[in-house]
Amino acid sequence: MHATLPLMRQSGFPAITRRKLDTLQVNLGYKCNQSCLHCHVNAGPTRTEMMSFDTIADVLKLLAATRAGRLDLTGGAPELNPHFRELVVAARAMGATVMDRCNLTILDEPGQQDLAQFLATQKVEIVASLPCYLEDNVDRQRGKGVFDISITVIKTLNALGYGVAGSGLELALVYNPQGPVLPPAQDKLESDYRRELGNHFGIRFNRLFVLTNMPIQRFGSTLVSKGQFESYMELLKNSYQPANLDSVMCRNLVSIDWRGYAYDCDFNQMLGLPLALDGKPRTHIRDLVGRALDDNPIAVADHCYGCTAGQGSSCGGALGA
Repeated sequence: MHATLPLMRQSGFPAITRRKLDTLQVNLGYKCNQSCLHCHVNAGPTRTEMMSFDTIADVLKLLAATRAGRLDLTGGAPELNPHFRELVVAARAMGATVMDRCNLTILDEPGQQDLAQFLATQKVEIVASLPCYLEDNVDRQRGKGVFDISITVIKTLNALGYGVAGSGLELALVYNPQGPVLPPAQDKLESDYRRELGNHFGIRFNRLFVLTNMPIQRFGSTLVSKGQFESYMELLKNSYQPANLDSVMCRNLVSIDWRGYAYDCDFNQMLGLPLALDGKPRTHIRDLVGRALDDNPIAVADHCYGCTAGQGSSCGGALGA
């Protein structure tokens, strides 16, 4: 695995600061039932890192103290954490909106057959990875057979009410490019997804998130191996749009790793760039209880151009959409 952070440290990216915290994004562990080529977390079946019950209790304390309002669960496959359901139930009982970043195929795994019903009962928002509406493209990026399983799972979710107008069950699909290019316009691609998935499979969803591939971990290492890292970074920098700075996710979000340490975003987490507070080398979420982060500086490097290039990119899709 090629490290890409040393290639980014000399950054000309503008300094930015935080606003009021509204989202806790929690990485419950790097274990996943898939090993996708674009994965910036380098997740997979052999990873063993997993958030403990004690750290999950710290997450709930911080959620209560900050009244952040949104708990964004990610991984790996976050559902593989043995305390996933306890965390969801507790957060929902607090009145928080819970978002599950789901790879879809996890709902088809042994022992997870009731997971879709659980998510629907708890009214969890599902953000589901489906990087294309074409089978060959999905299987090339995520593994053979993934597309067919994903379509079957989405149909199950639709039957429960996900993606159906008026149900209150939100289903977003996620697109990312196949290689070192910027994604197409989100609104047009969403129309294409609706047409193709609707016509061929009768599938419904609420919205499409279009994400830019970040030059870190597995994807970044692949770029280095193919001699494409520098050209991709130039593409991101040359496509920089200052207006996107106002809406980047790190303004209002804290990313928490499986050990409970805090970062300004998920990408900084993967690069080991911690949230800076009180001059400490790293900050645990226990240190954030009772602390306001408004105006705190955000750690930036060249990868931040990935969020501000073109239409912009965030955990909620394009910034300019």
